[in-house]
Amino acid sequence: MSDDYTYIAEADREKRIAALSSVGAALLLTGLKLGVGFATNSLGILSEAAHSGLDLVAAVVTYWAVRAASRPADADHPYGHGKVENLSALVETLLLLLTCGWIVREAVDRLFFEAVHVEPSVWGLAVMGVSIVVDISRARMLRRVARKHNSQALEADALHFSTDVWSSAVVIAGLLALRAAMFFPQDSFMFAVLQRADAFAALVVSCIVVFVSLQLGRRAVDVLLDGGAQEQVERAADALKDLPGIVRIERLRVRQSGPRTFVDLLLCVPQGMSFEASHTLSEQAERRLQAVLPQADVIVHMEPASPDEVGMLERIRGVAASHGLAVHAVSFMLVDGEQHVDLHAEVAGEERLEVAHERVSAFEADLARTLGKATVVTHIEPVAVREDALPEASNEALTAVEGVVHSLLDAEPDVDDCHNMRLHRLGDELSLSFHCRMSPETPVSVAHEAATRLEKSLRARLGDISRVAIHMEPTPRNHQA
Repeated sequence: MSDDYTYIAEADREKRIAALSSVGAALLLTGLKLGVGFATNSLGILSEAAHSGLDLVAAVVTYWAVRAASRPADADHPYGHGKVENLSALVETLLLLLTCGWIVREAVDRLFFEAVHVEPSVWGLAVMGVSIVVDISRARMLRRVARKHNSQALEADALHFSTDVWSSAVVIAGLLALRAAMFFPQDSFMFAVLQRADAFAALVVSCIVVFVSLQLGRRAVDVLLDGGAQEQVERAADALKDLPGIVRIERLRVRQSGPRTFVDLLLCVPQGMSFEASHTLSEQAERRLQAVLPQADVIVHMEPASPDEVGMLERIRGVAASHGLAVHAVSFMLVDGEQHVDLHAEVAGEERLEVAHERVSAFEADLARTLGKATVVTHIEPVAVREDALPEASNEALTAVEGVVHSLLDAEPDVDDCHNMRLHRLGDELSLSFHCRMSPETPVSVAHEAATRLEKSLRARLGDISRVAIHMEPTPRNHQA
């Protein structure tokens, strides 16, 4: 958690520095453009000065928004203050559109109603050249910080400076056209066209600014209305689609609040999943989501999947878990269109038979309803718990049993080897366990059949064997012939 706070504090510091530097750059450019614009009477440069002046206002708004958005969540704002950044982006959009309206009106007046002499001085060209250099450096820096910390306010500021680059280039083209007009007679068509190039340049600037502003405004409104996150939703869904344990993603919602991303989702999981397993699954889902949506605030809710979405065994275990029971040795078959289910239900050894029977009967009735028309037969047995250590059998007995096991393996050519053999004495009887290896491609059903044959053969050969546990595992590929 301390790492998260450190990251957030560092991100806020970087954003404030970036926003403050854009204020200084906008102030410099606005002063230069105003001075040269009034000196040369160039509407293109004056429109650029107005644009830079608006950039200055936007930069100040951005700086305020970044500071306000960094405040932590409180009782009135449980999701934090991040949307202040999105609101500031919308305000910047409206200011840009108002400025464009003024520029378009002035340009139309100069094109059709009022002729104004413009001096295409070298100073005008120099100021616009300086503007392009400053704008490129500021736009790159702001865009880098905006992408790093997912700040729409800084991204809006970067768009302002990027727009200035293109609009300044258009103004330079207009001023060059005015200088070119000096080489044509004043009553010629080319002179009239080139004389109005400055106003045409102002119109082009306005079109660029309007286009960018509308894009920025649409995105700001989307975030303010908790929309426009479809791409993030798709990335989140792709991150979870192959996570084991999830039956279905019922709901996945993503909302943006300034630089922070909030995700809430509803996962359907198998009915028999334990609390510990579901908690582990939710942590895995959260880590995967934060890998594709860094620093996301994730809330995972889980509910059991419907019976039709899981297999028969999962459905039986889910019903048993709802009654506080564990089951094993489950078998089911379909006879004349009716399900027959046999299973063993585990209860505490000290529980009274009357209480255990009532619990198991309720489970049987519930399971029959869940499966439809079904007959359920349950064998009640105590949970096998031994706290005392079982004594190991003698070396002579273990050697004798090993010989029997290895002789039986000759009849099982698909079994590669036998190892980890353990033999314990339970009074007058023995408990045997060992591991066998088979090919990794062997189906589970085939491996189970081999283990069952070995167990039956061992019980037939060794009458004092009470328990046999055979663990089947794949042969490591580097050990295969």
